[in-house]
Amino acid sequence: MATLDLNNISKSFDKTKVLHDIRLSIKDKEFVVFVGPSGCGKSTLLRIIAGLEEATNGSVIIDGKDVSSAHPVDRGISMVFQSYALYPHLSVFENIAFPLRVAKMPEAELRDRVARASDILQLNDKLKLKPGQLSGGQRQRVAIGRSIVREPKIFLFDEPLSNLDAALRGDMRVELSQLHRDLQATMVYVTHDQIEAMTMADRIVVLNNGRVEQFGTPMELYHHPATKFVASFIGQPNMNFLSAKITGADSDGLSVQTKDGLQLQLPVETGSASIGQNVDIGIRPENITQGSEGLNLNVSVVERLGGTSITYGATDAGIRLCAALDGVANVREGETVELAFDPKDCHVFDAFGTVMRRLMAPDLAD
Repeated sequence: MATLDLNNISKSFDKTKVLHDIRLSIKDKEFVVFVGPSGCGKSTLLRIIAGLEEATNGSVIIDGKDVSSAHPVDRGISMVFQSYALYPHLSVFENIAFPLRVAKMPEAELRDRVARASDILQLNDKLKLKPGQLSGGQRQRVAIGRSIVREPKIFLFDEPLSNLDAALRGDMRVELSQLHRDLQATMVYVTHDQIEAMTMADRIVVLNNGRVEQFGTPMELYHHPATKFVASFIGQPNMNFLSAKITGADSDGLSVQTKDGLQLQLPVETGSASIGQNVDIGIRPENITQGSEGLNLNVSVVERLGGTSITYGATDAGIRLCAALDGVANVREGETVELAFDPKDCHVFDAFGTVMRRLMAPDLAD
């Protein structure tokens, strides 16, 4: 059992408030990712959980026990940092064993724990080597092994893959996901990379300016973003936004006209919508196709990725747009192409950036 509850966590540095009334409940064995842009407060929140920072207000509850004033070593947590923080003069074995030697654990139990951790992390043939003889990914696994041997209630990860190259980050994402399944442990992971969040998390916390914008599964955030910020942050390439005015509202949804003169009937709840109100229409690049009776896109850049051609440009009204078209799509830089999309795939946001609920919501995968 390793649950984590954050009750009304706030944090200020002098007069600057960086976290605002954070309330989260993380389940036993859950892999939760804190994601958001630099400066949103995600690492500060993780450090408060670890006991490395003190909250200005609020409480940290682990397994029903308030640990807000407990020393980090007494919280039952273990943290993996962005830097490997390995001892260069010690072998891999001794780096992994270091926290157990500090705790004066009997040698037999120490060796057994190191053996189990090295087996899980596939480091058995590296135990006699020094960190300088390892690759970046292997060094990060040693740092994770040092956490595993402590057998914590909760693992905390603070951007552990940011120092690795792109290919190695992809490999390590798979390894960390497998590690979570093998250990059946509660894990909290901080990253600014939404791809890491989408591929590894059971649930994602999207933070913005010290506030929780949304907390849900990756597919909930992708299909049902609560705010324009979440919609723009989750998904790669980023969601497109078209400015529009409401021209009508009835039981079938909203009628709108974009700056390019495109007339759309959007199946969303009208609520307090009024004629003439400004809204933003969100459409993901992968929901855009080539077709008539849509938007003209003046193509500026085409990224050929094999199966997909990521096409960038601007509409006749000067609105920047990105479309993820078929890899063999007949699009060229400097030309104009017609694009189309289904209004059912659109997200509508009011002037405050809050989503207007769709009448027909897509089914979500687990």
